[in-house]
Formats: sequence, C-alpha cells, structure tokens
Amino acid sequence: MRIARFTTGSEPSYGVVTGEVDEFGQPAEDSVVVAIAGDPLYVGIKLLDQEHRLSDVRLLAPVLPRSKVVGIGRNYAAHAAEMGNDVPSEPLMFLKPNTSVVGPGDPIYYPRQTQDLHYEGELAVVIGRICRDVPPEQATDVIHGYTIANDVTARDLQRSDGQFTRAKGFDSFCPLGPWIETDLDPQHFIDGVRVQTHLNGEVVQDGSTADMIFDIPALIAHVSSVMTLLPGDVILTGTPEGVGPMQVDDEVEISIAGLGTLTNKVATR
Repeated sequence: MRIARFTTGSEPSYGVVTGEVDEFGQPAEDSVVVAIAGDPLYVGIKLLDQEHRLSDVRLLAPVLPRSKVVGIGRNYAAHAAEMGNDVPSEPLMFLKPNTSVVGPGDPIYYPRQTQDLHYEGELAVVIGRICRDVPPEQATDVIHGYTIANDVTARDLQRSDGQFTRAKGFDSFCPLGPWIETDLDPQHFIDGVRVQTHLNGEVVQDGSTADMIFDIPALIAHVSSVMTLLPGDVILTGTPEGVGPMQVDDEVEISIAGLGTLTNKVATR
C-alpha cells in the first residue's frame, strides 16, 4: 500500500495511491489518491469517499517525524572507500533534526556557509510504533513502511567540524518521498533493490541495497538499543558510492525499485 501525504491547496491530507506502477514504482498517468481519515500512524486506514487524480495534487513529505531522523553513515563499503574511510565495526549513527525534512518537489536550499553541497540517495525506514531494544527478528513488527531520502550533506563542513550535526542539519537537508510503501519485508532489500540517483538526467549513483553492511533489522536493533523510537521516526540506511556536488538549479532524482522517484531542485535561499 502506497500512503501519500498531499494537498489540493488546503489543509494537508493523507491518502492511498492506486493504479499500476512500473519497475521503479512510478504510477501510471491515470493513478488516483483515495483520501483516508487522519494520519494512518495513529488512526489506521479508513478510506473516505474522496478521490483525486494524482496529477492534480501536490505531494508533501509523506511523514513528519515527531521526534527524529536517524542517519547511518558508511553503510556501503564502496562509499566508505570513496570518502577515504574505513568500514565501521558497528552502525555509525547521527541525527538530523525534523526541521530538515521537506517533500517531493520542494527546494533544497544551498546554505551560504558551504561551498561543497552533496546529494546522497538513500532508502529510508519509517517506524510505526513506540519501541526500545528491538531484536532483529522482530524488526518487521515496528516498521510502518519505506520511502526515499536524500541525505543532503555540506561536505566541507563535515570535514571541518569533525562531526555531522551542522553538515547534515540545515533546513531542507532531508527530502523524503514520494510516499510510504507499507507492504514490503526487510528481506526484499536484503535480497537487493536498485538505488539510483540522477543529477540533471545523468546517472551518478547506481547501487543495490544488497551491498549494505548492516541490514535493516540490524540497524533497527542497534538504534533502538540506544534510544526509544517513536511513530514517524525515520532511519536513513546509508548511501551507495557515487556521491558528489550539487549546484544551484541542479535537479536531483533518486529512484528505488518499488518505491518510486523523489525529485528536488537546488535553490538559493
């Protein structure tokens, strides 16, 4: 089930996206959004007698984390190598503020403090219930679904600061979307799902979730051993190799098989 958060020009609503999809989860032109009553994280799925053509609505970030976005660094060996880093012996965690979250089509603002702004296409896991100390074998019990993320990073600030908070925490540095897919099992990604990033139409990242060092159940177990996870919290699972700089007016498209495509342009604040 593809759950979207959208607006027709008034208050944000939630809905289920229907229709056929291609290999990357992109919907057909005649797809519609069937409205549901309230946030499904808290009230479940109750369909309303309201439909909109998908092309007539504006998609928003499919989830607004009440608490946090947890990033995982260097979770693909080839990416760790391209950055000159060793593979970590356990998941490397950092936090992005929930104010960094934006939706499909929203601008990524280029801060004046950086001269080296990078894209990082990633699979994102959305948590569906309060949990702590989750065993890996019970990870599916706490997953609401999956979406696509761009872990935008000011690379020069990451190097100069020696930690990730400022480099990854600016407003607009966590695009999410286009929706949440709820009907997938972590094994789907362990077996391998293609992750592609296009910069102005050119492929710059082309990896597979099979190459993650720590799989989704391991990440949920590790993060929840440190902090309580709340409904709507998001875990970013790391990026494949091929990260690189973006400039103002560049367009970044991140596609994950079965999840669709997240598109954002870089803009001057």
